[in-house]
Amino acid sequence: MTRLHEEIETPLSLDVAFPFVADFANSSRWDPGVRSSEAVNPGPPAIGARYRLMVRMGGRFAPMEYRVSELEPMRRVVLTGSGSGVSAVDEIRFERSGTGTRIDYTADIRLGGLLRLIQPFLGGSFRKIAKDALAGMEKTLNEMSARETAAPQQAADPAAPARSPGS
Repeated sequence: MTRLHEEIETPLSLDVAFPFVADFANSSRWDPGVRSSEAVNPGPPAIGARYRLMVRMGGRFAPMEYRVSELEPMRRVVLTGSGSGVSAVDEIRFERSGTGTRIDYTADIRLGGLLRLIQPFLGGSFRKIAKDALAGMEKTLNEMSARETAAPQQAADPAAPARSPGS
């Protein structure tokens, strides 16, 4: 088993960060290793909620399904994933940090079958995947925070020029 651990801080409020990250249908928006992600059952994250992802495995993408196995609203979500000879348990903890949010992400990854024989040699690759994912999460959450901050300022100054998306 390989254990990965990363932490980030974002100015985005906990009230916005938690539901966005806990909803793994959003993972393709922040994780460059996820090509697509969708909820199997509609609604907000809840115990038993399931998500289908296409994740990068070496030079290809493979399906994985994640399920919310534990949920403490605004504090913690645990997702259990499996597919294509791999299983994972992702625990994401959230904590207020000033007006923003601190996120602590731990993933335990276990390869099955013959792949388990090479798992000890993949630590560096797994760590890079984790760093890229959390860097993507931090960037996305920070962009969400910037948009959240800019919207009230623009509403307060109606003479300000309108900004187009991406500008």
